[in-house]
Amino acid sequence: MRCLFLSVLLVATQVVGQEVGEDKQVRRAILFFGDSLTAGYGIDIEQAYPALIQAKIDSLKWTFEVINAGLSGETSAAGLRRIDWILRREIDILVLELGANDGLRGIALESTKKNLQGIIDRTKKKYPHVQVVLAGMQIPPNLGTDYSARFRDLFPELAKENKAQLIPFLLEGVGGVAELNLPDGIHPTVQGHEIVAQNVWQVLKPLLDRSEKKSEQ
Repeated sequence: MRCLFLSVLLVATQVVGQEVGEDKQVRRAILFFGDSLTAGYGIDIEQAYPALIQAKIDSLKWTFEVINAGLSGETSAAGLRRIDWILRREIDILVLELGANDGLRGIALESTKKNLQGIIDRTKKKYPHVQVVLAGMQIPPNLGTDYSARFRDLFPELAKENKAQLIPFLLEGVGGVAELNLPDGIHPTVQGHEIVAQNVWQVLKPLLDRSEKKSEQ
């Protein structure tokens, strides 16, 4: 059902792009590629943080279009297998939010890093102009403090190596706060997604602002 939704969503965004193109206005695409946190597990997708980012963009009358390609349960390996299909639609900015499910399952960190790097490489190969934003993640120390620390450090390392923008911790202010998460203690509520959107916006807005000004020149 989720894959069907993504298929419909991609078709819809392509149509929107064509309609806007007829008016000589280019809508640049921001791909949010992630797991259940991006998909908005347990809430309406219109309440998930990518949709809230779109609302912020629209309020500024900027010509960016958000594509929510979140898929619940996605691991970095599954994301690597899926990215080529998603990239059939041209994108300008990649917001990569994957790895949390790897960490919760205790997957080897070398594999997670390799998979995330593969997603970035394939995206840049297809669209060399793309700008990358990496969502930092953290996990509880259930698998040991060494594993959780190295997992946390994986994201700033990848961001530095790829000259990407980094959201230090996607769930800052939300993770571990019971009232901001669903009963499973993992997925944010509607209010939690509002805070997540702010965390993303702090990093994404300056990037979009520079891109918008450049397009006006």
